Amino acid sequence: MAYESFEDMTVWQKGMELAQSVYSMTERLPRKEDFGLTSQIRRSARSVSGNIAEGFGRKHTKDKLIFIMPHGALSLKPRVT
Repeated sequence: MAYESFEDMTVWQKGMELAQSVYSMTERLPRKEDFGLTSQIRRSARSVSGNIAEGFGRKHTKDKLIFIMPHGALSLKPRVT
């Protein structure tokens, strides 16, 4: 299926819903975590739809895959040790 815009893609829409949910959930985290864990979790949630949008604009399949599956690690972010 050909899409005219990344915004038409269900996966991008789900990524945006994920980001909104994560932002709501992280509101309850302690303020002392605003620049640590909270920031890292929020950046990770935003990167899902961001990578899809950036990959959408690429012309070649290889380029697209870099943004959709960077090292196969999208689902592994963030790592907290």
